[in-house]
Amino acid sequence: MIEKGFVADPNEAWGVLLDRLISQGVETKLIKPTFLLDYPIEMSPLAKLKPGSKDIVERFEAFVLGHELANAFSELNDPIDQRNRFIEQENLRKNVGDQEADRLDEDFLVSIEHGMPPTGGLGIGIDRLVMLLTEQDQIREVLLFPQLRSKE
Repeated sequence: MIEKGFVADPNEAWGVLLDRLISQGVETKLIKPTFLLDYPIEMSPLAKLKPGSKDIVERFEAFVLGHELANAFSELNDPIDQRNRFIEQENLRKNVGDQEADRLDEDFLVSIEHGMPPTGGLGIGIDRLVMLLTEQDQIREVLLFPQLRSKE
């Protein structure tokens, strides 16, 4: 990996390292429509565990032409498991400096304690889809509000 220019900080969280590896070393090579499946729990603390696994969750990301197009997962609806994951995320934020780690969300925990049915979601980046369809290299070129584009 070092030969490819990927340097891993031994203090970084596993999920952060894997996310960086995918975005820097894998994503740009996924030209044909490709789905990456089954992510580590550290990368998706809101996703349901894959049956029979203790550390892999039901999640996929769709890639095309070297860009992420969609992200989807089965929502975790177990309030006890979710609380434990939020606590682990807070520890990552505090001990490892992972600023992208989720915060403990009491309101969310109370809501799923009242009974959240099995749920899943798919997030498709419309701006990314427009970028791909218009063959733009930078997402800022397709933003709705021109004042958000770079002045170059």
